[in-house]
Amino acid sequence: MLGINQFPEYQVPGAVQHQFNPYENNGGSIVAIAGDNFAVIGADTRLSAGYNIFTRNHSKLFQLTSSAVLASCGNWCDSDTLTSILQTRVRQYSDTHENKEISLNAIAQLLSTMMYGRRFFPYYVSNILAGIYEGKGYVYSYDPIGHCERHTYRAGGSSSALLQPILDNQIGLKNMEEKPTIPLTVDRAVKLVTDTFISAAERDIYTGDGVKISIITENGVEERQIPLRKD
Repeated sequence: MLGINQFPEYQVPGAVQHQFNPYENNGGSIVAIAGDNFAVIGADTRLSAGYNIFTRNHSKLFQLTSSAVLASCGNWCDSDTLTSILQTRVRQYSDTHENKEISLNAIAQLLSTMMYGRRFFPYYVSNILAGIYEGKGYVYSYDPIGHCERHTYRAGGSSSALLQPILDNQIGLKNMEEKPTIPLTVDRAVKLVTDTFISAAERDIYTGDGVKISIITENGVEERQIPLRKD
């Protein structure tokens, strides 16, 4: 965007130009993988701004129901606001429908609508929703104004450009002449998520310290935490 300094004819002696930038990128990376009857989603635990690390143990995963987990990173103020409102809407649904949990697909649509409602002043966040619906794993990704897509795997956040090619190679089997037939199990998905974050932590200063992983199955959500490099 062109500033006032590029138009000297509009400058007034003694006038001071004030700029307003409400956004701050607090970094972080997120990854999700969907299987036949499970979904695995992970996020790093570093919260930072520039070269300053605010905390090394900050969770970017939000469990919404027993079958749905949201990962959110970017501007933490916006992420905290968006997830708080979404969790309230999920609880309201449960209270209205006699403690019945809202479905994963309904949450995906609800989140899309909420973000689109702020399209003129959008939430500066990267979101991935993962879970199971009718026994099958699903992953949904979003752009800042709520456009939603369903995937088998997806990466987001500050190191998404580093994480996505690994998933394309190991799960999507992109550009392979002889594609190996390796089944995607829960253990393999967890290992892939861990390996992608180890790789990203070597190249991205906004990703590191640790990775929290949520494993979503028909039995509920299991959480794990794995350390990463801290420099």
